[in-house]
Amino acid sequence: MKSRTRARSIALQVLYEVDIANHHPADVFKIRLEESPLSDDLAEFTRKIIFGVLPLTSNLDLLISKYAPEWPLDQIAAIDRNILRIALWEFGVFRETPIKVAINEAVELAKLYGSDSAPRFVNGVLGSLAEHLHDIQQSLQKA
Repeated sequence: MKSRTRARSIALQVLYEVDIANHHPADVFKIRLEESPLSDDLAEFTRKIIFGVLPLTSNLDLLISKYAPEWPLDQIAAIDRNILRIALWEFGVFRETPIKVAINEAVELAKLYGSDSAPRFVNGVLGSLAEHLHDIQQSLQKA
């Protein structure tokens, strides 16, 4: 697994646990880093994802719901929901990751952690979101 993919994987694990079990994110992050150490720059990238996504979760979810209305958020698997949040945060807020890279990385995470249909689903939803990038970025700037 590529180093940045590994960093995103750890961020996904933390966000998933926080989403499902409501555990404290800093504690979960610390444990994940102990289990799978990262270089300082990758740990910082992972931290940016986690603590970038968490305060915007509601806003990210609203955008996912708005631009992928055929998939009600409560019917999306928790792992897929968090993969979508990460990618949307990366290209909608962080903006240091090119859209295609964020989508490809999300599809890779979906292959690793999601169901057989997850990669196609994640790719489709993120493609729809990418088509509305300007509106999404404006909406997230206001958040």
